[in-house]
Amino acid sequence: MSTFSTLGIKEGLIKGLNELGIFEPTEIQEKAIPELLKLDNDFIGQAQTGTGKTAAFGLPMLQLVNSKSTDVQGLILAPTRELCQQIAKQLFKFTKHSDKVFVESVYGGAPIGDQIQRLERPTQIIVATPGRLIDLLNKKVVSLANVRFVALDEADEMLSMGFKDDMFKILDEIGENRNIWLFSATMPDGIQQIIKKFLKPGALRIQVSRSAGVNENITHEYLVCKSNDKTHELLHFLSYHQEERGMIFCQTKKAAQVLTKKLKAKNLSVDVIEGDMGQRDRDKVMRMFKSEKLDLLVATDIAARGIDVKHLNFVIHYQLPQQIEYYTHRSGRTGRAGEKGSSVLLVTEKEKEKVFELAKTLKFKAKPLN
Repeated sequence: MSTFSTLGIKEGLIKGLNELGIFEPTEIQEKAIPELLKLDNDFIGQAQTGTGKTAAFGLPMLQLVNSKSTDVQGLILAPTRELCQQIAKQLFKFTKHSDKVFVESVYGGAPIGDQIQRLERPTQIIVATPGRLIDLLNKKVVSLANVRFVALDEADEMLSMGFKDDMFKILDEIGENRNIWLFSATMPDGIQQIIKKFLKPGALRIQVSRSAGVNENITHEYLVCKSNDKTHELLHFLSYHQEERGMIFCQTKKAAQVLTKKLKAKNLSVDVIEGDMGQRDRDKVMRMFKSEKLDLLVATDIAARGIDVKHLNFVIHYQLPQQIEYYTHRSGRTGRAGEKGSSVLLVTEKEKEKVFELAKTLKFKAKPLN
């Protein structure tokens, strides 16, 4: 078993990891970190949410940037504001016992003036959504001239959200003396175009098996019911888990809003986070949920990207995820840091076959809910 030390990570960063309870590298970290520290090639990592990607690209970037320089040397692109915030927060925690590297996150839905003001301070790494970074480049607030390390996190998700043109523009802005580290769960045509246009021909490719993304501390159960009985069955489940906390996932913003109203009408401690909400409202809900003033959070897949909340007992799939990777992401909100968790799917008779497809693809056992 490798350690972060044998992978080449410096002692100060390792100390920061240990304080976070991270002692052994995951598969993606073990394969990626030594290669990213070499500085001689681009990198393609096919890995899902929940496999430890942030540390896989974050630790090498923190170690390689020059903390004495005030130039922006590292850039991390991510699909959502929540994921940007989460990455920036993680990198900050990693550097608690090492040379201070200043990281700023910039994203849409928040006042651009505040972000511009923060970027006037020395910043070595920027974590950004593509759209907001384009806004800042157009205002000539940010220079990417000295960027040496670019991480594209959840690149396929950025494409599916319509950021392809923005990603191309941003990568065109960066000089040739840089390394691009692309991380993606899937490799659709748009990703292949980015690889062909921007990455060096000899870019190293690694793939982490799907099973590495499914947490063994999570039990997977399903309940078959009629479509119009789902709310009743959900309430029945929650009545047996009143002292526990969890997340409930819907496919659409509308479904999330409607379900939240129904649950609030039953006097449950619940709120929602979805894409139509303003940043201030989203932040308020997340603060309440993280501080345990809310027991339940209803969410859509995109809105929940990057959410990291401790001590969640369960995740409920009120509606099935639209993509296989979303199931791993959803389920990974529970069973964190060695704790046990439960992932429960509410499905109709027609949807039951999809549960078995998920289980087979992701290599987990799905049992009927007792």
